[in-house]
Amino acid sequence: MTSRATAVAALMMVAAMLGACRQREAPASTPALAPAQAADPAALPSAPPSLQAWLGQWNGPEGTFLKLAADGSGYKVTIANLDGPKNYAGRQTGDHIEFERDGVTETIRATDGQATGMKWLLDRQRCLTVKPGEGYCRD
Repeated sequence: MTSRATAVAALMMVAAMLGACRQREAPASTPALAPAQAADPAALPSAPPSLQAWLGQWNGPEGTFLKLAADGSGYKVTIANLDGPKNYAGRQTGDHIEFERDGVTETIRATDGQATGMKWLLDRQRCLTVKPGEGYCRD
């Protein structure tokens, strides 16, 4: 493994560990909000009891997107990455949406661009984040 590949792998591991720590620190009833979010809550998508403002498409870098659609009492979650779009069944749990992907329960939360952990989205204010490094925003 080259020194660059080793450095990239180490950075990815640190980002994953920081994301796991950040999730553990937030109380279960309170969404994990970045400091920039607390300053302007009106810029964020709506929270419970309805996530209707989250419906539609949220764009990420390089043609990626997250699309939410009402589906009975839940949500149809479509996530398109560089391998193409995949669909998941989502459910509202408090102030976020949960869905299963590859045997892992994932969470969609309202954040700002900085909380996505993605340099392409840093200046955005209205975003949805699945995990650090996977975020989608609206202008």
